[in-house]
Amino acid sequence: MPGRSIPLELCSLLLLAWTPVMAQDAAAALPAGYAGSEACAVCHDEVVKNFAKNRHAVLDTKKQRGWEGRACESCHGPGAKHAETADANDIRNPLKLRPLAADKACLSCHLNQPTNVGRISSGHARNAVSCVSCHNVHKTGAEASATIFRKASTLNRQCGTCHTTTMAEFQRPHRHPLPEGAMKCTDCHNPHGSALPRSIRTVNANEPGCMKCHADKRGPFVFEHAPMRLENCRTCHEPHGSANPRMLTRQEVFLQCLECHSNLASPSPAAGTLGGVPPAFHDMRSPRIRNCTICHIKVHGSNVNRALLR
Repeated sequence: MPGRSIPLELCSLLLLAWTPVMAQDAAAALPAGYAGSEACAVCHDEVVKNFAKNRHAVLDTKKQRGWEGRACESCHGPGAKHAETADANDIRNPLKLRPLAADKACLSCHLNQPTNVGRISSGHARNAVSCVSCHNVHKTGAEASATIFRKASTLNRQCGTCHTTTMAEFQRPHRHPLPEGAMKCTDCHNPHGSALPRSIRTVNANEPGCMKCHADKRGPFVFEHAPMRLENCRTCHEPHGSANPRMLTRQEVFLQCLECHSNLASPSPAAGTLGGVPPAFHDMRSPRIRNCTICHIKVHGSNVNRALLR
C-alpha cells in the first residue's frame, strides 16, 4: 500500500532474492559502504519510482558531483549496512536529524547556488528551521517541492504554517494581492537569506525588492524626499496590509506625515497651525489640509518642485 512500510521479514526475503551476482556487479562500481540505488529499490520501490520523476534524480542519471547510481545515498549516507540489516538506525534520515545536520547534507550540493548562498545567516537557519521543514525531495508532480514553490497558492500556504501573524495581516482591507494568488511571499522575501533585514530581496544590484514593481518611485529625483534615500519603504508603508488605501502605517495621511513634520515652528501655537513662514495655513482642523498628498502629489520625489507639489 502507498505510504506503508514493508515488514522486516519481507525486506529480508527481497534482499535474499537480490542475487549475489547482481550484488557483486553493483558493489564493484561503488565505493566501500555504499549499496547503490538499485539496492534501495528492493524495499523502497515506490519511493525510488517517484524519485525518478524528481529533479534530484539527475544525480542518478548524470555524472554530477560523483553520485551516479547512488543518488539516495547522497542524502541518506552509505546504505550497505542498512541493506543488510534493514534497520532504520543504520541509515541517515534527514527528517530525524538536528536542523544543522540536515542543512549540512543539503548544502553539500546547494551551498554555492545563488538562491541559497545566505542560508547559514538567514532567519530560518538561526531559528533552527531546516531545509527539510519546507522541502520534500521524494514528492512528485503537483506535490513536488520544485513545483509547489512555483505556485503562489501552495507556497503561500507553506509560509503561512509558521508565519500566522503575517498571513492574518493580509486580511486587512488594503493589501498586496497575495491571498488571491497573484503574488508569492518569495516575490519580496528570499527564504534562504538576504543582506537586508527580513530577508528582503534586492533588485538593480542593491535596491529593495519593492522597486521591481514600483519602478516609478525609485528615482533618482532632483528634489528627493529624504526618507526615500535614508529609510526604507516600510517607514511609511505596511506591505502586508493596512487600513489606509495607500497601505500607510497610519490610517490617515496627515498622521503619517506628522511623524516627521510635527516639530516645525509655528507663529501661533494656539491657532493650531503648522509651518515656519507666515501665513501658516496648515490648519489640521480643516479636512482638506489633512490630506497632505492633495497638494504634495510627488511625495516620493520631484524633478521640478522642491516642495514636491508637482
